[in-house]
Amino acid sequence: MTARTLHGRDALGAGGLEVVVEHGRISALTPTADPGDGAPWIGPGLIDLQVNGHLDGDANAAEPSAAHIAAMAQSLAAHGVTRFLPTVITASPAEMLARIRAIDEAVRTSTATSRAVAGIHVEGPSLSEQDGPRGVHPLAHIRPPAIAELQTWLDAAPGLLRVVTLSPHHPGSVEATRFLVAHGVRVAVGHTHATDAEITAVVDAGATLSTHLGNGAHAVLPRHPNYLWTQLAERRLAAGVIADGHHLPDATLATMIAAKRDHGVFLVSDAVATPTALRENGVSTVGGGVHLADDGALRHVATGFLAGSVQTLDVGVATVARLTGSLSAALRLATSAPASVLGDGPHWTVGARADVLLFDWAPGELSITPREVLIAGEPATDMTDAPAAAGGNR
Repeated sequence: MTARTLHGRDALGAGGLEVVVEHGRISALTPTADPGDGAPWIGPGLIDLQVNGHLDGDANAAEPSAAHIAAMAQSLAAHGVTRFLPTVITASPAEMLARIRAIDEAVRTSTATSRAVAGIHVEGPSLSEQDGPRGVHPLAHIRPPAIAELQTWLDAAPGLLRVVTLSPHHPGSVEATRFLVAHGVRVAVGHTHATDAEITAVVDAGATLSTHLGNGAHAVLPRHPNYLWTQLAERRLAAGVIADGHHLPDATLATMIAAKRDHGVFLVSDAVATPTALRENGVSTVGGGVHLADDGALRHVATGFLAGSVQTLDVGVATVARLTGSLSAALRLATSAPASVLGDGPHWTVGARADVLLFDWAPGELSITPREVLIAGEPATDMTDAPAAAGGNR
């Protein structure tokens, strides 16, 4: 393969940057003179650890298939996302298992999809049964964690289960956390009404993440203590936050980023599938009956609760850049921070996988706009369904 050299304004630093790509890896990162305002920004591809679906691709489809996951990979790449975790939400044991198997099939059968899919996030079913913290997860399928069910997930997608979100209030949460951590899975606290002691117990057992902190919560909470303060203060929990302009008000988002600056914070989209029928007001696989409000928020018809997001990380980066006044700080929350959670090897350095994003952005714009996206050194526009190599390309 011939080496390829890309140039742009350094999105993570100052001046310009030259990136050389060979054999799917970064072979050189060289600072250059500032190429000027007309040049694109250049930086690593975005990494999203919580994607329920996107456009017509749905990780929670009623009829799961590898094609849904491939469609997610293709449409997300157009927004600069080079790696993501398809996220399976609360459903019956059989439905959740079928969706996990569909993701495994997608990774095994397509090189392009295997490059983009970094694993699986299972959000549920052991979440709060209370209105508010449960969000739009179906009450009928909320259940305590069972080691036997967790084992079926591991068996259905060997090596792919990366994150499981649970509420620590359930009996067996500590045992489930220890089991998952022992199998290399990150455990996240989310959709919870757990007490300080219950949260601390699963953290002591190995939980290391908070799922979309500040959402999946009661509308009204005690001033203190409450489960948000507990997670904000817990140095062992890195927090995912949704920066789509709807899930968290500006002041709340800015405060959470500041509070977690030394503990770990990263952006997620919580995006859901939005096929044409849904965009015209229909039934979502995440939350049931929903409508797309005038402000661009996807809300449950009956409760008004947010039912995931229709925005992607390109919006999240621009939102945080506006709040912090720093593009580089915002981009890190969608690149190096989630890469650290995955812990899959070197990131944005010589020898790392060449996930490269060239994009346009100016202060005040609502999203960054990708010009070109490389996934493992290959153009994202060429996401063909060639058979995956043994072991994939993750």
